[in-house]
Amino acid sequence: MPSIPCIDLHSHSTASDGTLTPTELVNAAKRASLAALALTDHDTGNGLLEAQAEAKRIGLRFVPGIEITAEFRPPVAMDILGYFINPLSPALQQMSDLLIEARDSRNPKIIARLNELGCKVTLEQAQAIARKNIPAGQPFVLGRPHIAQALVESGCVTSVKQAFDVYLGSSGSAYFDKARLTPRQAIACIHNAGGLATLAHPVHLGIAHPTELQTLVSSLVDMGLDGIEVWHADHRPQDSELFMQIARRYNLAVTGGSDFHGRNKPDVALGLGKGNVAVPVDVLDQLEQRWHRRNGTVTTNAAPQPRETL
Repeated sequence: MPSIPCIDLHSHSTASDGTLTPTELVNAAKRASLAALALTDHDTGNGLLEAQAEAKRIGLRFVPGIEITAEFRPPVAMDILGYFINPLSPALQQMSDLLIEARDSRNPKIIARLNELGCKVTLEQAQAIARKNIPAGQPFVLGRPHIAQALVESGCVTSVKQAFDVYLGSSGSAYFDKARLTPRQAIACIHNAGGLATLAHPVHLGIAHPTELQTLVSSLVDMGLDGIEVWHADHRPQDSELFMQIARRYNLAVTGGSDFHGRNKPDVALGLGKGNVAVPVDVLDQLEQRWHRRNGTVTTNAAPQPRETL
């Protein structure tokens, strides 16, 4: 393990498309000797209170977060990470309900197309997979990873990766896009929930020329962007160096994380994995200081706790 305390600011639980419950995820981070963890489920904060309570119980520094998928260049989307959000924010819940509804309207189309292509899977199968490890009565999010697992269980493919490569990815034969927020709306939603907005894994945008990426980041800064994800499991060292330069140019906070999904991304471990540089705890200290400056609160060493109202 690294000799300095390290953190992971990008992870997913069963509240969206990960395979560990929020409680299991927090304990896995503790076993991995991480100093802090952010839970950043897709388009929902439903797992945050559970994870926050478990982190407090076992003494792990915790950051309540979210990952919102916004419009970019279809079929490529832009992901915006939110940090230090209020899990009880009405703005957050309204946004989450809207995006989950958009996701839910897409899923039957995917299933119907898969059936046309000879893959005998049902919406009920995918829903059962999504509900696994979710306490009875609590909401769940059905996404493409759950449909991918149903394809594996049906024998149509041999792995989740193959399911995305052949059917569910943006170039797959059963891919359907969904309604999304604009980047401005995603950033505003995160700010309205009391958080900081960060551009996630810029390498996924597929922008080859640094000047074009700088132009994009400049426009996002004008919308209120607070930071950029410098370290990620899919970033090469040269990618991270470029993103660090852009962060300095636009006075952005830097963040980093594995994008851990459990068994849905078996080659990505908590921390960073794939030989990437681990993220030191002072990255979180600086991020938290920025959060306090934005909100006009006193700097502490503990992650902000949820408030009843904003």
